Amino acid sequence: MKESELIYDWNTIDYEIARNPSNHPHGVWFDDETLRDGLQSPSARNPEIEQKIELIDYMEKLGIQKVDLGLPGAGPFHIGHIDAMLTHMGENGYELRPGCAVRTVVSDIEPLVELQAKHERQIQASAFLGTSPIRQFAEGWTMERILSTAEKAVTFAVDNDIPVMFVTEDTTRSKPEDIKAVYTRAIELGADRICVCDTCGHVTPNGVRKLLTFIQDEVIPDAGVKRADIEVNWHGHQDRGLGVANNLAAVEAGADVIHGTALGVGERAGNAPLDQTLVNLSLMGVINNDLTALNDYMRKAHEYIEVALPHNYPVFGEDAFETGTGVHASAVIKAIKKGDQWLADRVYSGVPAQDFGLKQVIRIGHMSGRSNIIWWLQQNGYEVDDDMVAHIFEVAKGQRRMMSDEKVHAAIAEFQEA
Repeated sequence: MKESELIYDWNTIDYEIARNPSNHPHGVWFDDETLRDGLQSPSARNPEIEQKIELIDYMEKLGIQKVDLGLPGAGPFHIGHIDAMLTHMGENGYELRPGCAVRTVVSDIEPLVELQAKHERQIQASAFLGTSPIRQFAEGWTMERILSTAEKAVTFAVDNDIPVMFVTEDTTRSKPEDIKAVYTRAIELGADRICVCDTCGHVTPNGVRKLLTFIQDEVIPDAGVKRADIEVNWHGHQDRGLGVANNLAAVEAGADVIHGTALGVGERAGNAPLDQTLVNLSLMGVINNDLTALNDYMRKAHEYIEVALPHNYPVFGEDAFETGTGVHASAVIKAIKKGDQWLADRVYSGVPAQDFGLKQVIRIGHMSGRSNIIWWLQQNGYEVDDDMVAHIFEVAKGQRRMMSDEKVHAAIAEFQEA
């Protein structure tokens, strides 16, 4: 049968991401926030500069377009790391576009003026400022003060040829009139990029679509500019577990750049996981990046930042493509024996492992059938013997969890010595 006839895809029924290229500055891009927002996680370890550079290498290899290198306002140590990463990117001719998060104060932007001159490349200033009523109340701010603060920072950046992305924190809980006022003023002053933020992980996919539609259909046109002249960024968080769903909704609604972090590392419950976003958009046919190095990137992020990588984490967790259940393992084995990797990757998985540098693994455990054991023995260079299979089968039935390879080897040695 044809591959297209083997899976009936309900996801595609009455569904299309309609995107008119003339209304956007570019296609769907990604901004990797791992080395800035990700490192604000209470559990995160700040990697050595050599490790950060290695993570930068993976971003470039994966075709990620933008990276947040850090927060220069945090002090000389952080500026030194940003400087070193910019040097590495320049020496290797990376297409990855650098940026830094800055408060909307001139002193935070000043280091970027020096770094931009030194490295002879533009460095985006992601200037953030809270706009929600609850933030205004807690801080004692007025909209007049917010607009005045924004004006000073944006004007300084533009006057010094620093590209500005104006970031409204907590946009998803902000009033429409306040959102419109602050974005309009930023655009008037020369900001050609805006970032819509779900800072507290509050929004649902419906809210994402409503908010981005309001910004694109009302805020940008009323500011007197064309939609294609403004890059709309979406920055989500994971407090309700909706980070990936909201990222997909943002793409559907027309966002130009989707933010995320490796393994969703970030403050509180984390940022939207960039890895899962890339996987889903790849499977949906929205992007065609080569993601075979994504597993290596996630494992290095796990190692260097010490962010958790649970066994059952989608795609990149240790258990993601492993099965020890007899009937399921049997189906995968039959597909592999047909010499059909496409089939083996999909007969019992919604994600094709090979597309992401991974493979199906058959394990042995208390719910395994004999086919699991025979396959494992063949793959590990053993001659299949019915008595040996029976012995391992009995050992497996007495286990509380899947047997490690070491335990299976030990069971074989026990059989051979008997």
